[in-house]
Amino acid sequence: MGRVNERSMSDEEIARAHVTAPTVHNDRIHLADHDPAWPRRFEERAAGIRGALGEVRLEHVGSTSVPGLPAKPILDLLLILGDPADEVAYVPGLEALGYVLTIREPDWYEHRLLKLGGDPPVNLHVLPEGCLEVRRMLAFRDRLRTHKEDRDLYARTKRDLAERTWKYVQNYADAKTRVVESILARAGV
Repeated sequence: MGRVNERSMSDEEIARAHVTAPTVHNDRIHLADHDPAWPRRFEERAAGIRGALGEVRLEHVGSTSVPGLPAKPILDLLLILGDPADEVAYVPGLEALGYVLTIREPDWYEHRLLKLGGDPPVNLHVLPEGCLEVRRMLAFRDRLRTHKEDRDLYARTKRDLAERTWKYVQNYADAKTRVVESILARAGV
């Protein structure tokens, strides 16, 4: 989705946010047509996370959560916790499932990102309850699910940008920010 109301991240900021060295992409972005199996795959991943952590709030976000929208074939899950900075409370359980803590951003809502390989791979975003970014992510998803004109605009934007070569996938995400902001404004966020 890209960071709303923020400038693009510099190479240094991307590197600083990564727990391990960021992966240099230096390629175009592969987008796939919507796969009707993605919601079921979300439920499977969510069940595994709940099995490891107990009853937690999980949401399917990102383009794979919107029927009819092309997407990078990576599931974006949102785990909403009281305190993402308390990594001891949840990271070991997720690591036991194969997730790898990849990004730690204490200055941006205490955001954490864990990755899981597989088919499809998973990006698990961890944000705090009541966080503005949680509200934006859910409002954006819901707007795209219910407003074809915004879904089509976002799809065209994604396809156009996917044709460019991006050093980091984050650069591609940041490039979508202006369109994301306009859609969120129409969603009232």
